[in-house]
Amino acid sequence: MRESVQAEVMMSFLVSEELSFRIPVELRYDTCDPYAVRLTFHLPGDAPVTWAFGRELLIDGVGRPCGEGDVRVSPLDPEALGEVLIRLQVGGDQALFRSSTAPLVAFLDRTDKLVPLGQEGALADFDAHLDDALDRILAEQSAG
Repeated sequence: MRESVQAEVMMSFLVSEELSFRIPVELRYDTCDPYAVRLTFHLPGDAPVTWAFGRELLIDGVGRPCGEGDVRVSPLDPEALGEVLIRLQVGGDQALFRSSTAPLVAFLDRTDKLVPLGQEGALADFDAHLDDALDRILAEQSAG
């Protein structure tokens, strides 16, 4: 049984210290991939870009700096917890987004009601989806 949680949040895309603009970002959580959240950024003039990363990273990043590598999440002010920074990096390129904490927490609360944190592995069909994904990856590697 596939279930999902979706929300749209307005975030600021921080181009530089002087320039930022607000963009809609779609948040999605799906029980077929219970460990991940997907954020789809709708940048003006570009095709939407989707990033998937650990739900736990987003949960932890609301309260304290988290993440290494391509995705980092941290509160703007750890004392106030009013806004969150999400940094996405590919090679030398990076994008920085700022969001109000409240809609992220509301979205994460809804994901927790669907699949409580720590219970992701209990989904009956998760192993089957993992096996299918691994089979596809191995087939692609063999073909390439």
